[in-house]
Amino acid sequence: MTPPVTPWWEALEVRPEIVRTLGSIDDVQMSLFDAVYPTADQPLYAKPRYYGEITHPSPNFSSLMAQVAVRLAGGDDYTRAPALWWLDQNMGGGKSHGLIGLYHLATDPRALADTDVGHATFDLAGQIVGRPLPADLNAPICVVLAADNMTPGTPIREQDGPAQTLYERFLWRLFRGNYDHYQLYQDHYSDKSKIVEALRLAGRPVLILIDEIMNYVRQLSMQALGDLEIKDMAFLRVLLDAVNDVPHVAMVVVMIRSGADDMQLDSTGQERRAELEQLLRRNGKTATVNDNTDFAAILRRRLFTNSAPDEAVSATAGLYAEHMTGSWRSKVFDQLAVRWVQEWRAEVARSYPFHPQLIALAEQEWANLSGFQRVRSTIRIFAAAVHALAERGSTGQWAPLLINIGDLPLSITAVKESVLSSGLIIDTRAQSNYRNIANTDIVTVDDTSGSARNLDLDRQGSPYARTNPRAAERSATALFLTSIVSSRADGKQGASEPELKAASFVPDSSYTSTDADGVLSELKDVDGRGLAAVEAIPGRRGQPPRLFLSTTQTLNMLVRAARQSVTDEDRDEEIAKVAKRITNTGSFKDKLFVTAEVHSAPRPTPREVLETAGIDDARSTRLVVLDPRYFTLSNGADEETRRGIRAAMGLGDDRMPMQWASSAVFAVANTHRRSLARGAATEYLSWGRVAAMVDVRADLELQQQAKDKLEEAKKALDTAVRRTYQHIFYLGMGDKEDLRREHSITLEHSNQSALDGTGVWTRLVEADKALGPGTFDGRALLHNLRDDDYGRPLDELRDLFWNSPRMPLLPNGERDLQEAIFDAVDKGAILLVGADGEDRAVGSPTEIGVGQAGLRLARPQVAPARGDAVADDPGQTADPDSSTTAGADGGDSTKSSTGNNGEDGESQEAEVEVAFSGMVSLRDDERRNALRLLLLKVADRVDDGDASYMEVLLKVRVGQKAGKEIGDLAREAGVRPTMRDV
Repeated sequence: MTPPVTPWWEALEVRPEIVRTLGSIDDVQMSLFDAVYPTADQPLYAKPRYYGEITHPSPNFSSLMAQVAVRLAGGDDYTRAPALWWLDQNMGGGKSHGLIGLYHLATDPRALADTDVGHATFDLAGQIVGRPLPADLNAPICVVLAADNMTPGTPIREQDGPAQTLYERFLWRLFRGNYDHYQLYQDHYSDKSKIVEALRLAGRPVLILIDEIMNYVRQLSMQALGDLEIKDMAFLRVLLDAVNDVPHVAMVVVMIRSGADDMQLDSTGQERRAELEQLLRRNGKTATVNDNTDFAAILRRRLFTNSAPDEAVSATAGLYAEHMTGSWRSKVFDQLAVRWVQEWRAEVARSYPFHPQLIALAEQEWANLSGFQRVRSTIRIFAAAVHALAERGSTGQWAPLLINIGDLPLSITAVKESVLSSGLIIDTRAQSNYRNIANTDIVTVDDTSGSARNLDLDRQGSPYARTNPRAAERSATALFLTSIVSSRADGKQGASEPELKAASFVPDSSYTSTDADGVLSELKDVDGRGLAAVEAIPGRRGQPPRLFLSTTQTLNMLVRAARQSVTDEDRDEEIAKVAKRITNTGSFKDKLFVTAEVHSAPRPTPREVLETAGIDDARSTRLVVLDPRYFTLSNGADEETRRGIRAAMGLGDDRMPMQWASSAVFAVANTHRRSLARGAATEYLSWGRVAAMVDVRADLELQQQAKDKLEEAKKALDTAVRRTYQHIFYLGMGDKEDLRREHSITLEHSNQSALDGTGVWTRLVEADKALGPGTFDGRALLHNLRDDDYGRPLDELRDLFWNSPRMPLLPNGERDLQEAIFDAVDKGAILLVGADGEDRAVGSPTEIGVGQAGLRLARPQVAPARGDAVADDPGQTADPDSSTTAGADGGDSTKSSTGNNGEDGESQEAEVEVAFSGMVSLRDDERRNALRLLLLKVADRVDDGDASYMEVLLKVRVGQKAGKEIGDLAREAGVRPTMRDV
C-alpha cells in the first residue's frame, strides 16, 4: 500500500555501515585509544570528518569544545575559559565520544571545522572572545593519556619510549619524543615549577586528555608498585594545579564520580579517588557531554546520513494529529497526561522518525537505570530496528510512519538481543525467561508464529488488516518493553491500557479505539489464545489498572528467579559479612577479620593478603578470622593457604617478620562446609530480593510469607557459616629440631565453631596452649619459668606470654600475670627485685608493674619447706623428654637432672609432667576398674604431697544427684565446673 505521506525510509538514508552490518552496529562504544593509535581496523570515527558527521552539536558539548578552543588559542583572552575540566558522568554518558572530539579539535581543527559540531564550536568560541579564532588554533600539542590502556610500571615502547612513570609518559608525549627535553625534566615529577616550565617549553598550546584515570590508579594498590604510586599520585596532584598557571594549556579528565562508580577499590584506592575528586573540584570545573534530551538528535546523527525534509516531518505530524481525536483523544491520549501529547507537533519534529512516546521512554526511564548504557545501548537497539523496518518499508511491507514502542521488531534477532543485553534486564535468568516470552507470547524469529503474531495473522478479513496488520504484536511488544524493567517511574510495573493502546495507534480511521480495546482483550485472554505470561495489576488510588508480563507467579517461582540473579561474588561476600558479624572474642582480647580484595588484579597470594592484614599486634590475644572467599582448607589444593598461615606465624622459607605470632590464633573455613554455606547464602539473598519486590510488599500475605522465609534463611545462613569454620591454627612448641611449629585443631562436632572465641579458648586449654580463667596462680607461674627467666627484666618476661610459644596464653593478660607474681611472692616462692638486686615489697597485684624493665624475678635465698603451696624447686622446668630446655630466644639451656637439696640434706627426685586425655566408656568392667585405679593413684600422689601442680579437665556423665555432689566438691577445690543436661 502507498503511504499517505512521504515515509521516513524514503525521507532518510540509513548509514551505509549500518546497512552493511544488517543493523548490528560495531563501533558504538568509542575508544580514545583506538582513535589516537589506529590499527589496520581503524575505526571510522578516527577521521575527524566522519566523527563530525555522526556527532550531534549538543549545547553541552559545543560549549565544552568552544571553551577548550578559547583556552588554547584565545590569545590574551584565554582566561575567559577554565583550564581544567572534569567529565564525571556515569558510563554511557558520551565521555569517550567527547574526548575524541577534543582530540580532533586539537590535531585537525580545519577538518573538524567543516562539520556541524566544528561550526558550532568555532562560532561559540568567537562569541566568547569577540573575534574568530585562528583556523589551526595555533597548532596545539595534544597529550593523550588513555589510562584504561595503561599498565603501571609496564610501558609500551612505541608509545612511551623510555618512560616508566605516568609523569615520564606525559613528558614523552609532551616533547614528542625529544629525549634531551625529556631527560631535562625527568626527575621533577612533584615540582610544580618544573612542570609549568616544561609546559611553557613546548612552545605551543597544549591540550591534555586523560581518559578513565581510575582504571590506572586502581592498579597502584599492588604492593610491588608502592614507589610508583607515590610518584604518580604526586605528579597528578601537581599537574591538576599547574595547568591553571600556564597560558594556552587546557586539560580534560574523565573520572566517574564516586557516587556513580561501582569500581571495586581497596581502602587505599578509595583514598586516592577522594584525593583526586577534591583536587578536580578545587582546581577545575565539571562538565557533561550529553543530556537525556539530546537522545533523538544523537540517534538521528548516528543512524542516518541526512536530516529529513521539514515538509515530510510536518506532514507526518499533521496526519497523526488529524486522527488523534474523538474517542482516541478522550479515552487514550488525554488519559496519559504527558508532554508529548500536549506538544505533539514540536515533539514529532524533535524525535522524527521515532515516535515521541518511544523517545520519552528512552530519555525519562531507560536512561535512568544504572545498568543501562544510555546512548550506547539505545543506539544498538534503534539501529537494529531502523534497519529491519526500513527493509520492510522499502520492499512494500507494512512499516509504521513513526517508530513507536511496539514497533521494535522482536522477530529480528539483532533487535531482541540488543534489548535483552542492554542492561534493562540485569538478571541473566530473567533475560532467558523474557527471551522465551518474546518467542512464544509475541513473535518467533521467522515472523510466522507467537501468540500475538498468530492473532494478527488470523485477522486477515478485518477492516484494519492492511492499515495495522501487526496491532496485537505491537501492543504485546510495548507491554514486553515496559515489563522487562523491574520498576518504572513511581515504582510502577508494566503499562497502563491507555499506554498500550497508544502504542498500537495508526493514523487511519480504519483502526478505532474500540478495535484497540478488542486487541487488548484478546491479549489478556490467558485461557484462550492470548499471552500466557500476562498479569493484571488492579488500579489503586485512582490509577488505571495495568498489565504486566511476568516470568514468576508464586513466591517459590519468584525466589527461583531471584536465585539466578545472585552472583558468586554476591554470595561469597555475604558469607564473609556473616562470618565477621557472628564471631565472638570469648577469652580473646581482640578479633580480626582478614578481608581479601578478591577483585584485585593480579590476584594476590594468601601470603600477600596476610602480610598487609595487621596481624602482628603487641600483647593482645587475637582470634584472626580468615576471609572464606580466599582461605579454605581440606580441598586437596590448600597448600597456598597453609603456606600463607605458616608465613604469618614467622615460619617457613618465606616467613614474615612476626614478633607476636604466638598470641594470634587463626580460624579457617573448611572447603566442603563452605559449599554448604554458599547454598545458604544464595537462599538468603534470594529471599531478601523477593521480599524487596514491589509486588510482594504490596500484598500483605506475600509480604509476611517472604519475611518469615527471609528470617529462616538468615538463621540457616548463620548456622552454616558458623559450622564452616572448622579449623584452628596456632603457633606452638615443636621437637628439638623444630622448636617452633604450627599446630592445628579440627573441630568435629556440628555445635563447635572456630568463630566462637570461648570454644576456641577451651580447645587451646586442652592443648596446653592457653590457661583457663582463674587457673594461673603462683604455682602455674613457677611451672612455666625456666632458669634464664630469673633475672630477666620483667617487661621482657611479660612479653614472653605473647611472643613465645612455650608460654601459655592468659585469658586476662597482664592482670593474670600480676596476680600470679603476687601469689608466688606472697608465698615466698620467688622474690621481686629491682635492678640493684634489692627486694621490692608489694601490697597488692596492681602494684606490680609488669611493664617495667627495672624489675626482675629472683629465687628466694632459702628454699621453702616441703609441703608448702608451691613447688620444692621453683626454678625447675618440667620437660619430660629431655634434660635440655629451650630458652626464651630459642636456644638450649642445660640443667641438672636432680633438684635442690631439701632440709634433710637428701637429694630430691626431679619432677616429670604426665599428661593424658581420652574418652572412655564405663560400661566395660575391666576398663572401669583400670580407670578407677588410675584416679586413685593420682589421688594418692596428691595426698602424700608428691604432686606439685595439677591442671584438670574432667568430663563425666552421672546422675543428677551425683552431679550436684561432684560440682559442690569442685567449687570447694577452687574449680568452676560447668554442667549441662544430656
